[in-house]
Amino acid sequence: MPAIHVCALSKLHENIAQTGASHLISLIGHKIDMERPMCIELHNYLRVKVSDIVPDSDGSQTLEHQRDGHILPEHTHVHDIINFVQKWDRQSPLLIHCYAGVSRSTAAAYISMMVLRPDLDEMKLARELRILSPTATPNPHIVALADNIMGRKGRMIAAIQSIGRGAECFEGVEFRFDLGIRHEANV
Repeated sequence: MPAIHVCALSKLHENIAQTGASHLISLIGHKIDMERPMCIELHNYLRVKVSDIVPDSDGSQTLEHQRDGHILPEHTHVHDIINFVQKWDRQSPLLIHCYAGVSRSTAAAYISMMVLRPDLDEMKLARELRILSPTATPNPHIVALADNIMGRKGRMIAAIQSIGRGAECFEGVEFRFDLGIRHEANV
């Protein structure tokens, strides 16, 4: 059964070995020096250079972060994720990670499930995400961009808002989404 696995950067190589993932999405800021793992073929790898930030309503925080060299997620970043996931052959697992495995990666996993399983209810999937990972705090800006691109009329945004912020942590709880929706936590 194809699955989407989520982890932190520090657990990347361990998760590739354990899951047999052949496809990888890295959501890491441009300041992090990271190379593609050699076991992942170039055409099966997507690095999305974004920071884990969200814009303030007045833009002040965004301007401050941009001065510090951070990159605000934009529509093009989310389109890249969607296109990559649509091309995934689903013959072996997809692994998604960010620095802590809490925000950017959980947002990308949630979006990926909505892309691959458009029949799923946004709210039910968000609740499932919370069960699988009590630490998940999907980046709301990334989710909002995807909601807009996918024409979900705010349902993805509302679903993620409904589960609230995850438990405080240094690194998120690793988890997987099975495309058949038979989920297992801590795998």
